[in-house]
Amino acid sequence: MAPAASFNDSSTTVCVMDASGVLGTSLVHTLLHRGYTVHASVQNHDKLNYFEERENLKVFYSDPFDFQSIMDALKGCCGLFYSFEPPADQPTYDEMMADVEVRAAHNVLEACAQTDTIYKVVFTSSATALLWSNDRDKALDVDERNWSDINFCRKFKLWHGMSKAVAEKTAWALAMDRGINMVSINGGLIMSDDVTITNPYLKGAAEMYEDGVFVTVDLRFIVDAHICVFENVGSYGRYLCFNNVITSNQDALTLANQLLPQPQPQSQSASCFEDTRVYQQRISNKKLNKLMVDFDTQLLLQ
Repeated sequence: MAPAASFNDSSTTVCVMDASGVLGTSLVHTLLHRGYTVHASVQNHDKLNYFEERENLKVFYSDPFDFQSIMDALKGCCGLFYSFEPPADQPTYDEMMADVEVRAAHNVLEACAQTDTIYKVVFTSSATALLWSNDRDKALDVDERNWSDINFCRKFKLWHGMSKAVAEKTAWALAMDRGINMVSINGGLIMSDDVTITNPYLKGAAEMYEDGVFVTVDLRFIVDAHICVFENVGSYGRYLCFNNVITSNQDALTLANQLLPQPQPQSQSASCFEDTRVYQQRISNKKLNKLMVDFDTQLLLQ
């Protein structure tokens, strides 16, 4: 692992893995716009021609369970933006997904440890990795210091939260053991054009809503957050990432209309406004907001 003296001392070639997901694709385009050379690593052979040919873009096929293919994509890179996409033959989250996600995270972090040029890893996790525990009824704010309880998640079949928590803990353990400079982004529900009511993040949405911890994040915001924590030499640890909290029935209805194929008719939604309760927000992203104050979204690297 190369020492990370400062961001400006390192190369501007980075790897995005998996680049075929909505987050990965957006990261690739934004990084190219900022002047990076990008290794776009995709898990699906059908996505190899997904990106337009550009001088500062190389597309790789990398199976997260094929160690050499990961090493090939990382070669010559100073950084990795890693997000997990479920395999095509197992697209939904279930009890076994945690094992799959852990093995993928382990392989990727081990490959980073064996790549001398890697300066920093930005590991995409989820807010569900810190929301679920037996203490959820206590009047305490949730932030980056929290972790979802694995047994609690297993008991209530919260497979997304369990998978994200176990995979992220695995990544952190390996990063600390191998001296990898890693930060994580624990994002809320990503609000992209293709998000639907079937998103696994939404299991337990009613409980998150009532607890004041149901958070969403615009795609552009979470992309900027990833790049900000990568470029900022002072970034460390975990960063809870969201820019909207669902705390009222009106918020919930607005979100439902974005998630459902057809907007809810006014006659069906009118009753939602009879309940005017507003739940207190119990989740904080102050750490990330403080870091992003001076982040320049228009910066082009020299």
